[in-house]
Amino acid sequence: MDDIRESSLSKSPPPMHLPVHEKISYALGDVSCNIFWTIFSVYLVFFYTDIFGISAATAGTLLLVTRLWDSINNPLMGLIADRTKSRWGKFRPYLLWFSIPFAISAVLAFTTPNLPQQYKILYAFVTYTLMMSLYTVVSVPYSSLLGVTTPNSDERATLSSYRFAFALIAGLCVQFFTMDLVNYFGNGNSQKGFQLTISLYAVISVVFLVITFYFTKERVQPDASQKNSIKGDLADLIRNKPWLILFFVSLITLTYLTIRTATTLYYFKYFVGDEALAKWFLAGGSLCLVIGTICTKPLSHLFGKAKLFAVLLLGDSLFMSVFYFVGPTDYVWMFSLHFVAMLFLGPTIVMIWAMYADTADYSEWRTKRRATALVFSAAVFAQKMGAALGSALLGWALASSGFTPNAEQSSEALHGIRLSISIYPGILSLLAAVLIIKYPLEANIMERIGTTLGARRQQASRQFMPNT
Repeated sequence: MDDIRESSLSKSPPPMHLPVHEKISYALGDVSCNIFWTIFSVYLVFFYTDIFGISAATAGTLLLVTRLWDSINNPLMGLIADRTKSRWGKFRPYLLWFSIPFAISAVLAFTTPNLPQQYKILYAFVTYTLMMSLYTVVSVPYSSLLGVTTPNSDERATLSSYRFAFALIAGLCVQFFTMDLVNYFGNGNSQKGFQLTISLYAVISVVFLVITFYFTKERVQPDASQKNSIKGDLADLIRNKPWLILFFVSLITLTYLTIRTATTLYYFKYFVGDEALAKWFLAGGSLCLVIGTICTKPLSHLFGKAKLFAVLLLGDSLFMSVFYFVGPTDYVWMFSLHFVAMLFLGPTIVMIWAMYADTADYSEWRTKRRATALVFSAAVFAQKMGAALGSALLGWALASSGFTPNAEQSSEALHGIRLSISIYPGILSLLAAVLIIKYPLEANIMERIGTTLGARRQQASRQFMPNT
């Protein structure tokens, strides 16, 4: 990194302040994505075990095996998006073209067919794989938009704050209202209730993705002289040290967050004995995440991204680990520890996506090639793999502790639930904190990289401008 610090260019790139309506429109796209991401994280394992009717071990295996396909289709989608040429840009068209197919696949995945057990399992594998494949087709281009709306790193951080504030509010609403909607639509039939609730969410998702398509712009274009190859793009990604650090931090963070979040319904249903409290626990935590995101920009300017990230993860680890000692009636401690842990986690969710955009700039600066969608597709894969790994680990942990759906649980099963909501996530958060300390792209470095890239693009545009 010394060659970056020694750059003779000192002026920052000209700022590009995005209009508020575009920031909101971009954020609505993540409302669409996060509606279903919250469903995946909070309700999917519970749906498969207690509603759909398959074992916890089978559900865990299902969620992990389908990610083997994601290891291919995520970078593949990134390579395709980077090479897409249309009058709407590289990334925006996918939000329009695939919003409805994705919505339909989500409804199918949360539909319980009247089939023999072996065919139900096959149906779950097929519909879940289809849903997550189409989620990739939408979410990779959407995430990549963050890297091309503006070349200004600070403005991208602001856009990321809008995105995640809106997304977390959407997650809060989903966590708070989903089971009430299931009960309302199902009227005692949870299978029907889930199907109709997901149908409602699907319609909302389509509307918001179309708004994002119409009211956002792609402004950052690759160097006109750039020549891309699939082999070269993949090699650049593997050699991008800042991106590799973020990849593994994302993987670990989403693993522990999914374990903890997906355990919540089991925790309140079987350990606390009051399932109705779960929605207040989840929604309050999401509200604290939102508050945390609001504090991101001043905190990151004050402390720097990597140091702040590490401190926040350490605090998160501490509060989650202490949660293990909370009893089933210690409601004040139960909610307080959870809310503080979510406050600590909030800024990290915003920072990591802005940092991914920075690694795309870093790769372009180093290699003179830009592959924005590949950077973000692999980031989305880390997110999805972490969620799948967390769900799988939870399913296996429940199975190994003797968990039985809709029955009184043994002391071993209750202990497994308590470990899954506290100690396991705490250990993983600590590991992520150790990794993020190594991240090198702080503000002064990104300022110099941005200046260099701006000068290159201006020079390239003059060289490739047709004679008049």
